[in-house]
Order: sequence, then C-alpha cells, then structure tokens
Amino acid sequence: MLVVGLTGSIGMGKSTVAGMLRARAIPVFDADAEVHRLYAGEAAPLIEAAFPGTTLNGAVDRARLAATLADSAGRFRELEAIVHPRVTAAERRFLKDAHERGDPVAVLEIPLLLEVGRHLHVDAVVVVSAPADHQRARVLDRPGMTEARLEALLERQLPDAEKRRHADFVVDTGGTLADTEAQVDAILKALPSRPAEAYERHWR
Repeated sequence: MLVVGLTGSIGMGKSTVAGMLRARAIPVFDADAEVHRLYAGEAAPLIEAAFPGTTLNGAVDRARLAATLADSAGRFRELEAIVHPRVTAAERRFLKDAHERGDPVAVLEIPLLLEVGRHLHVDAVVVVSAPADHQRARVLDRPGMTEARLEALLERQLPDAEKRRHADFVVDTGGTLADTEAQVDAILKALPSRPAEAYERHWR
C-alpha cells in the first residue's frame, strides 16, 4: 500500500483536493478533524491542566487557547506534546485499516506535514498550492479571520515555495475546479509507479 502525504499552507485548497480523492474512493485521514475530536474529548482535560482556562463545558475553546498561546508562543511545543502522539496513533489505526482492506493508496492530510518531519514517513508528498492573492482572499473570507491572525498562522508554516520544493507532486488550485480535478487524476495515474515502502517501514 502506498502512503501519500497531502499538505499545503492555509487557504491553498487541501480540503478541496481531499474531497476529490475521496470521490475517487481513496481513503483520506484528516489530521485537523482528528485534532477537533481530541479537543472535544480525551485531550481536553490534559490541555486544561497545561493551559488553565482554555476549556469550556469540557471541550477546548479554540479562541481561548489561541489567545493563551499568543501570549506565550513558545508553549506550542507543550500543546504539541499532548496532541501529536494521539493524532499519530489515530493515523496508525487508519493506515492499518486501509492496509487490511487491501487499499492500494491511503492519504494522510496533514497541514504541517513538512514542518514536523512527517514527510519522511510517506512514499509521496503532494503539496496543494495557489497564487498568494488567491490564498489571502480565501483565508480572509473565513468567519473571524483577521490579517493579524493570518500572519500568525503563516509564521508557523513553511513558505509555499519551500513546500513546493519538497513536493513529489504539486496541485495548483489557482484555476478552475476542472483544472484541479485533472491534476488529481494525473497524480493518481502516476502514483502506482512509485515504490510502496513507508507503511512497512514506519507504520506497522
């Protein structure tokens, strides 16, 4: 089974590409969705203990957590130490299930794939990209988003150009949906030629 890492900076269109993959019967693990689940469940009391006042009704209040981290950005590693091992365990379960089903390809959608070194644990890296003006317009159109918050998010991510340099494949979402679909299909056609080694090496 080939393990593919799907990544890209905020507002580049990862969710759109992930949806296209799912529509083609490719299983996709959404790391962000798993973080949301953890914030509403098992990780909430641990985060509250580390960052008092950041939960509400038993779940992490993302606005409160963001405000706390903004005052002490160096504490991101404490948060990551709570969340990342649990996300990794969920990824491992996802890949095991995909392998047992006999799926030829499984995708891990991880926004910080390159930043945290997870690209070393996949067989191919797909970077979703778009022109900077498209990215900015998409992100600032989101509810509650501000220029300052966007800049803070971008500071935690590698520049798009650097991400593209690490990519085995790039999907440019700056055009039409049909253009994006065609790029996704071309990647799926090319993937079987790559050696599938990551699952046995890193995920068994």
